[in-house]
Amino acid sequence: MHFLDQAKIYLKSGAGGPGAVSFRREKYVEYGGPDGGNGGKGGDIVFVAVAGLNTLIDFRYTQHFKAQRGGHGMGKDRTGASAPDLVIEVPVGTQILSEDKEEVLADFTEVGQRVVLLEGGMGGRGNASYKTSTNRAPRQHQQGIPAQEAWVWLRLKLLADVGLVGLPNAGKSTFINQVSNAQAKVGHYAFTTLVPKLGVVRHRNREFVLADIPGLIEGAADGAGIGDRFLGHIERCRVLIHLIDIGGVDPVEALRIVEDELAAYGEGLEDKPRLIALNKVDLADAELAEDYAKELRAAGADRIFFVSSATGAGIDRLLDAVLDYLPDRTATETKGGEVEEEPAGGGEWSPI
Repeated sequence: MHFLDQAKIYLKSGAGGPGAVSFRREKYVEYGGPDGGNGGKGGDIVFVAVAGLNTLIDFRYTQHFKAQRGGHGMGKDRTGASAPDLVIEVPVGTQILSEDKEEVLADFTEVGQRVVLLEGGMGGRGNASYKTSTNRAPRQHQQGIPAQEAWVWLRLKLLADVGLVGLPNAGKSTFINQVSNAQAKVGHYAFTTLVPKLGVVRHRNREFVLADIPGLIEGAADGAGIGDRFLGHIERCRVLIHLIDIGGVDPVEALRIVEDELAAYGEGLEDKPRLIALNKVDLADAELAEDYAKELRAAGADRIFFVSSATGAGIDRLLDAVLDYLPDRTATETKGGEVEEEPAGGGEWSPI
């Protein structure tokens, strides 16, 4: 499945149906009078967040959404049929932005969240509703309320507890494959990861979602490499893991490059807690790793871990630290006697 996290679509709600002009014409009824009914209501444009979707690819092929208009009013005081709502399903984490991208119209953070974005027009009045003691045979009626229409942008921000950042080829894909159920592509070249990947990590009877985004290079905020467009997918993370290749660029320089790009992007990323992980320690001696750790601490790094994405060394200790940033949970007994973790305040979102 192709990954698409932005799409521009056109929306139009249904117009209200016009009221009817009608008069009773029945045998043996001396004075008929008006009996034109009101028009029906037009359909609303409704967005619903559903489970099981993690891309906006459907909106690449369908960009125009129009709800049906309400039915015409009819004689015998019959009201026109109201049109059904047009329901559009989107992944959890989707935002709806105005055409100029300056205003967030809706933000879907939970499964089942429902937003009426454009309301259908009300039906027009039929001539029966205009009848008064002095206007016994009205011939006026009302057209239905016009439809609302708009161009909007859909922007997907994946919901994850932990974000994985670093330079290209730092070993992020191998790391997420090692700790989760993800099957990210791994290769001996830069930018193996072209789109964000999600993985569910299960550790110490706990479960959380890890997001891997394409590697950042210097100047990403200005469009270098893949740029910083995918950083939006880690805006809602509770903690970031910064993976640094111990055998690549000088670790202090790697730290600076990524931190500068996060700060240039903004949106609070520069203030999120960091866990610095020196990766591929299986290819370096312990003394060199300690020297790099001292340099990183001098450069402002706080919590530093030595890991190997390939062998799994040191990963448990890193994941233990991650759990410190996740919400508190309570342990409950299942019917089978096994202990499983549940959120203290209810269920949590999962991409599965």
